[in-house]
Amino acid sequence: MSFLELAKKRYSVRAYQAKKVEEEKVNAILEAGRVAPTACNYQPQRLVVVQSEEGLNKLSRAANIFGAPLVVIVCADTTKAWVRPTDKKNHADIDATIVTDHMMHEATEQGLGSLWVCYFDAEMIKREFNLPKGVEPVNLLCMGYAEGTPLSADRHSKLRKPLTETVSYERM
Repeated sequence: MSFLELAKKRYSVRAYQAKKVEEEKVNAILEAGRVAPTACNYQPQRLVVVQSEEGLNKLSRAANIFGAPLVVIVCADTTKAWVRPTDKKNHADIDATIVTDHMMHEATEQGLGSLWVCYFDAEMIKREFNLPKGVEPVNLLCMGYAEGTPLSADRHSKLRKPLTETVSYERM
């Protein structure tokens, strides 16, 4: 399958089967995150894999994880990230987001559904999962076997803006 086919196949899953995700699939997903590009290859991502009942319950108090049996808390160590010298933009959150995207697509490749969650109580996650100073939760990646019928890969022609609305050449 081409990357574009894979990207079109992926959709936001908000209902999961109770089935646990196999260790080899979790490892493949984590490996996809490991090889993701980061600014200057600084690799400031820090991942917290949550799959125990206790951990998922703690996480559920900070965010809606939609019953996912596996959630990766994608964090960024802001003290270890590249900072653009011209305006001091810290790229930790961008790097963590690229890692999230790579893992999300590998989850699809592994036959899993996923949901990228950004609406959560960051302070609660920091406290409950003992994140060190400088390590910020950026995204939650919920994953598991999807419940229900998958969305059509052809939906993008109706749901996404045409390129003419989002792309310009040489200037805006």
